[in-house]
Amino acid sequence: MRAPAQAFDAVADVFDQRFGAWRSVAAQRSAVRGELLLAFPQGSSLLEIGGGTGDDAAWMTRQGRTVFLTDASPAMVQVARQRLGERAAVCPAEQLHELNEPLFDGAFSNFAALNCVPDLRPVASGLQRLVRPGGRVVLVLFGTCPPGEVIVQLLRRDVPAAFRRRHLTAPARLGGREFVVHYHRPREVIRAMAPWFRFVGRRGIGVCVPPSAAEPWISAHPHLLGALAAIDRAVARPLAWLGDHVAYRFERVA
Repeated sequence: MRAPAQAFDAVADVFDQRFGAWRSVAAQRSAVRGELLLAFPQGSSLLEIGGGTGDDAAWMTRQGRTVFLTDASPAMVQVARQRLGERAAVCPAEQLHELNEPLFDGAFSNFAALNCVPDLRPVASGLQRLVRPGGRVVLVLFGTCPPGEVIVQLLRRDVPAAFRRRHLTAPARLGGREFVVHYHRPREVIRAMAPWFRFVGRRGIGVCVPPSAAEPWISAHPHLLGALAAIDRAVARPLAWLGDHVAYRFERVA
């Protein structure tokens, strides 16, 4: 396994308890789910890339979609199977071309799973084999200019963390394991998906809602968080490039 998969393997049993209680994460996840419902009508068969413990896949299933989850971490997939049954498989994003499944109506990836991948072109190549022409793809990656992270990290007096997304890569640590995060620029994301996928648009996730670095403080102020989430809904598309995450929307071309 590559280093990111080893890191998430180490925290699979406690991942949902650690991040699931944070209101900032819930607010950003709610925004992503709204985008997924708009992109994929009821009855859609979907592929999830880097689905982790299956939280989003299980939720989408309850909304009338069928989801097949993939993740590079065997331990994460084991947890996901408790929610999804056999509709979960160990498959790194770079190896989607090895997945033997019928064509899907669409695909999605949430919360920066693809920021663990140094090159998005193999991901796009694998997706073009798995998504039918006309199908939609929603990829949620880290934003590269998030003012929320800059403000929060400066308040914490962590200057390197405040400006780490200005660089192409940054070190990360999870479960005592070190790995590298890759901050893909918008032009790079769009170029990697071509020529198989046409760029449709993007939405900022967490333009005003702060990143998880603001926890646990922001969870203790739900009214403030609710107001910031309301502002996000108004500015998410025109100020997409300022999001803590950015949801890129593509359409599979013939």
